[in-house]
Amino acid sequence: MIIASGNDYREAARRRLPRFLFDYIDGGAYAEYTLKRNVADLSEVALRQRVLKDMSKLDLSTEIFGEKLSMPLALSPVGLTGMYARRGEVQAARAADKKGIPFTLSTVSVCPIEEVVPAINRPMWFQLYVLKDRGFMQNVLERAKAQGCTTLVFTVDMPVPGARYRDMHSGMSGPNAAMRRYLQAMTHPHWAYNVGLMGKPHDLGNISKYFGKAIGLEDYMGYLGENFDPSISWKDLQWIRDFWDGPMVIKGILDPKDAKDAVSFGADGIVVSNHGGRQLDGVLSTVRALPSIADAVKGDLKILVDSGVRNGLDVVRMLALGADLCMLGRAFVYALAAEGEAGVTNVLNLIEKEMKVAMTLTSSQSIKEINRECLVDFNQIESS
Repeated sequence: MIIASGNDYREAARRRLPRFLFDYIDGGAYAEYTLKRNVADLSEVALRQRVLKDMSKLDLSTEIFGEKLSMPLALSPVGLTGMYARRGEVQAARAADKKGIPFTLSTVSVCPIEEVVPAINRPMWFQLYVLKDRGFMQNVLERAKAQGCTTLVFTVDMPVPGARYRDMHSGMSGPNAAMRRYLQAMTHPHWAYNVGLMGKPHDLGNISKYFGKAIGLEDYMGYLGENFDPSISWKDLQWIRDFWDGPMVIKGILDPKDAKDAVSFGADGIVVSNHGGRQLDGVLSTVRALPSIADAVKGDLKILVDSGVRNGLDVVRMLALGADLCMLGRAFVYALAAEGEAGVTNVLNLIEKEMKVAMTLTSSQSIKEINRECLVDFNQIESS
């Protein structure tokens, strides 16, 4: 099929992947209202077109946590990325590295830290969940630090797993899941050969390293369900803050009060996020949550945002509403599933081109010039 935009990669991924993998990355929690609103609400933010301002020179570069980036974008941590292409985390990391932006490795990646870091030249970011097994948390933090990871993205909006009905229906979880996944793989021979056969080992690489044995994907949902820690509070994070001497970002903030607590805690940044609509259905879309959070803590720490970002126009919208950087999740995984590293490179190039169009037609020569003046009516975001 012809790929004209990042959205085309979703259909390409649907054709390429067994259903259980496509639905896992494509789906959300419960009835998926928040998942849909993340995209719909963001697309309704109206940009303010301004012309005849001599926009011959554009600068998309930015700096965050002491790192210079080619554009205000990072690849989000996505669990099981290595199941979407052969050693998928490595391929995605290489594409981000070549583009000059960070790649964030998930705790529950297929490829372990020690496999991904040597494949890239720029420092990698690492994401950590709140888990009952503090021994694992300390072990993986030590390994991340030893491998030169610079920024820790600490996910706090998953003390319990959300109810994801699609996963039950597709075979990612539920009765006879292993057999259903096997049958689906057989009807997708390209994936079955390139990833299913040639992409082994298929295990939770970071967790397997800790236990000294393979923790297979059949244990994935069970392991997470047993190890998420609903008792966690800010005071429980202090040992991590004390141990990690690099930037620490709290991911999963939707309320201004929590954002202020993150400032008080000493976080270097937050990610305004509803986990891509995969946790609590019915909460605010991130684009609706972002403005009040930016009003509360802008300048006190760095504001990152994810959920719903699909193209370069979305990036400009989020920056105009107060974000310092956007994180890209589903959009890069769709591209990875369809075309591997080349697909991720292409979707990043498409986003760059779309940003340049949006910046030109809003008369924003640099990232610093993208603000609420670039929007037709900022107040409609808060009141609608």
